[in-house]
Amino acid sequence: MGKTAVLGAGSWGTALAIVLAENGHDVQLWSHRAEHAAEINAAHKNEKYLKDIEIPAAIYASSDMKSVVEEADHIILVVPTKAVREVCKELVTHLTSEVTITHAAKGIEPETYKRVSEIIAEEIPKDFYKDIVVLSGPSHAEEVSLKHPTTVTVSSKDLNVAATVQDLFINEKFRVYTSPDLVGVELGGALKNIIALGAGISDGLGFGDNAKAALITRGLAEIARLGTSMGANPLTFSGLTGIGDLIVTCTSAHSRNWRAGNKLGKGADLDQVLEEMGMVVEGVRTTKAAYQLSKKQEVDMPITAGIYRILFENADPRDVVTQLMTRIRRHEMEDLTNILDDQMNN
Repeated sequence: MGKTAVLGAGSWGTALAIVLAENGHDVQLWSHRAEHAAEINAAHKNEKYLKDIEIPAAIYASSDMKSVVEEADHIILVVPTKAVREVCKELVTHLTSEVTITHAAKGIEPETYKRVSEIIAEEIPKDFYKDIVVLSGPSHAEEVSLKHPTTVTVSSKDLNVAATVQDLFINEKFRVYTSPDLVGVELGGALKNIIALGAGISDGLGFGDNAKAALITRGLAEIARLGTSMGANPLTFSGLTGIGDLIVTCTSAHSRNWRAGNKLGKGADLDQVLEEMGMVVEGVRTTKAAYQLSKKQEVDMPITAGIYRILFENADPRDVVTQLMTRIRRHEMEDLTNILDDQMNN
């Protein structure tokens, strides 16, 4: 089998490298820190990001990106959204032949409102890749590395290329589906992190399961509103990268976004939360981007706006929830009706 390069040795990058190695692929893992790569090679562990997980000896880690990507057929980009441009700028200097690029980042770039695949396409000339594929879905790295059953979706503009990535990853524990809706898959994976922050805030305030169920359900309506305004298929949000990812991210203590929100709900300030987390909380940056984007698209996103006020305007979480619960009365199916009407008219 050909060589696969995984760029990003955090929890998710390491977990995906483990899946690839178990499938028999030649896998090299890039970390931006030499000491981190050395730890992985020497101990076959990644204690900071995947505590107590044994990493197959077949996985070789390095901080030398050129050697990692050299002669690779597939490049899997698994870095935080804020690092994608920087990593791509370096990556393009090492590419000498056409590869397939798959990203597993879940975020939107503030100010530009770019999805990750759009950022990659801006930084890497088309001559260097067959297509850009997104891998997304309800998948905690901790559970994937333990071989717990997991399902994800891959999508690209060329479904044949998506199918090659499906074949790369799929096994009896890690099921992979394909989707033609690149926009919907990316936006679903990014926007669910905002709602997960809200779910954590709600739990931190002690509001219980009823409130969280309402937040998840109405959050899905917001995701679908913004997503369809950007050209996504509304049905995508009823699948793995929509409601599936929402459920797992809003209800699990594995979720960084839920944990961060939970701390906010219990009274911590944002700087304190991010320092204590020690890892990137994608939902914080994506909240800013989605709030800006909702204004541009003229899409109503009250939950996102409320979380934005908590994160960036020091609004009291309890006051924000009260404001959300006392909004003007609406018909529950109004969102779905409007989306379907728009689809039929277009």
